[in-house]
Amino acid sequence: MAGRLEGKVALISGGARGIGAAHVRLFAREGAKVVFGDVLEEEGRKLATELAGNGRDVAFVPLDVTREEDWARAVKTAVDSYGKLTSLVNNAGITHLATLLEETREGWDRVIAVNQTSVWLGMKMAIPSMRDAGGGSIVNISSLYGIIGSIGMAAYHASKGAVRILSKAAALEHAKDGIRVNSIHPGIIDTPLANSMLTEEYLKHLVEVTPLGRRGRPEEIAWGSVFLCSDEASFVTGTELVIDGGWMAQ
Repeated sequence: MAGRLEGKVALISGGARGIGAAHVRLFAREGAKVVFGDVLEEEGRKLATELAGNGRDVAFVPLDVTREEDWARAVKTAVDSYGKLTSLVNNAGITHLATLLEETREGWDRVIAVNQTSVWLGMKMAIPSMRDAGGGSIVNISSLYGIIGSIGMAAYHASKGAVRILSKAAALEHAKDGIRVNSIHPGIIDTPLANSMLTEEYLKHLVEVTPLGRRGRPEEIAWGSVFLCSDEASFVTGTELVIDGGWMAQ
């Protein structure tokens, strides 16, 4: 069914590649007008040009998700360009391997800033405009590792667990505004980020513990967000959607 997001205006962070780019493509295909941002400006502008050439209504903005002024500019671009903002996908994220004792203050602060603080900033900047639009939907991309623990990714667990609980708090605070807030928790997904930050041995291990026996595809996460931002999910808020190939069923 096409057109599931007709009439929606979406802002997507980390949209230049991987899971974010899959969101941009699917949201535009389903009829949303899309503003997306990333620090990867060359890749972002290339994607925007490609989609615009295919008749999609998209715009790229440079976006460092740790900077409040960048978020304010991205929200303003959406409202100025399309008259409103109804959907936000907080997708940008990073990771690295480090245990609790191995982690450095610099590494910790960077992961928390990109994965956790940025989600708060995105919602803080977007919600007033979403309220003006009469409501909307926020999807915060967390992780399976925001629900369960593992060895060797302490900062990542801390950041993604915080996103899960922050999403619930925001859902309760803004239910009266008609704004729904949910989190998505991917398992191991085939993305450039995972390939660059995780070792081949660790990636192999993650596939081995996934019952479906493979890595997920970026669009398999993006389809979850399409549902949560569509009117089909009008009674869904304050919860988490796990997309993990069966990992948590064990």
